[in-house]
Amino acid sequence: MLRIITLLNQKNHYLEKFYSMNEVEILNFSQGIFDNLETFYKNRESILEMIKYLDSELDLVQRNTADAEAQAMKAEDRRQMQSAMAIKDEYVNRILSQDLEILSCIENAKTMIIRELQEVRKNKKAMGGYKSKTFNRRLDEEV
Repeated sequence: MLRIITLLNQKNHYLEKFYSMNEVEILNFSQGIFDNLETFYKNRESILEMIKYLDSELDLVQRNTADAEAQAMKAEDRRQMQSAMAIKDEYVNRILSQDLEILSCIENAKTMIIRELQEVRKNKKAMGGYKSKTFNRRLDEEV
């Protein structure tokens, strides 16, 4: 049981790192600073890989634990496991909220870029109306 509790605590540690990293980047994203996006994505993937590994270890330990051993678990061990699972659930819920916030920031930035591109296209088209065809033809002949 000690191994399960240790693995759950390690998983919570990585979830906490994930949460903290998200908090920092949400502040940047909300200010329109996306310079660290690629590094942020890679760091998230690394942490998720570690969490996936810990989940597989937990699964392995649970499969190898006999039912009688699980039923004979001490009350303190059971309490520690329940506490670790509650902490995990809280981090997961917070991270899901953060991800929605991150997606919102990215969507807002994308919308602003699309508007800017549309404005540039509109201005380019308007400027094209002021071109003199004879002047452009003369430049082409001289080149």
